[in-house]
Amino acid sequence: MNGLLHFNLEQLRTFVEVVRQGTFRAAGRALGRSQAYVTQHMQRLEAQAGRALFQREGRGKQLTEPGRQLLRYAREILAINDDAMLSLRADSPSGSLRIGSPHDVADTLLVQLLGQLARLMPNLNLEVVVGRSPELLDGLRDAELDLTLATRELAGLTRVALRTSPMLWLCASQFQYLPGEPLPLILGDEGSVFRQVALQALDDAGLPWRQAYYSASPIGVKAAVRAGLGITPRSLELLSPDLKALGDKEGLPRLPDVTYYLYMRPHAVNPLTRQAFGLLRHAMGSAESNAGVQESFVIDNES
Repeated sequence: MNGLLHFNLEQLRTFVEVVRQGTFRAAGRALGRSQAYVTQHMQRLEAQAGRALFQREGRGKQLTEPGRQLLRYAREILAINDDAMLSLRADSPSGSLRIGSPHDVADTLLVQLLGQLARLMPNLNLEVVVGRSPELLDGLRDAELDLTLATRELAGLTRVALRTSPMLWLCASQFQYLPGEPLPLILGDEGSVFRQVALQALDDAGLPWRQAYYSASPIGVKAAVRAGLGITPRSLELLSPDLKALGDKEGLPRLPDVTYYLYMRPHAVNPLTRQAFGLLRHAMGSAESNAGVQESFVIDNES
């Protein structure tokens, strides 16, 4: 036992921040430290691990396989450490938070987020609003929400990427696709990012389509898909045993991935909002940590 090595928590925290921020310099800014401090921590961590954590990739650096392995452990170690510290504090934060979530991740990502908050800040009273991303972001700006999940990329708001999921062509498992016929689409309203991306992809591919069903509500879209009325572009989060995905085999164009962000209300003065966002950012942040998402990324060669 005396020969066992112990990782330094601050070095692990720096390592995770480097991955999250993408560069040594940005990690230093986030931590309030110099780039030299970050570089030194990474050199010491590599020496202790006995394996290279980064490898050169073009003009930058990329995580090695041992680096990706350590990243997964580092996140767990830091989460357990932070959980333990919070649970031992007599002044466990209490109060209320209002949280928003899109419909398609209410059964998945929102559940994980609420579970993390229940562990990290058990005395909070939570109010949850489920809606569409544009409406949720409006609620955030209007101070009706403290935090929200959303798929939209909006400049000027503090955010962290939590998950990146493939966007798929989904239909009922019994639905029969007829090649050559106009694609029967189940669509949301004009503001839907899924609608916009899908129609652009079909137009670029020169594939004909028709609107078979329309609903401004994601619940209405899902009901129509399950009823076998057509095909809809949605994220993997919507896929269930009674649905199937179409793609290359059917000649449909590939769709881009969709990223789910956690946003914090701008100019939030409630310390609970900032504390909850910070804890969730460390516990769930960085889309690379989620299953099915590639954990490789480029780190600018700044050292």
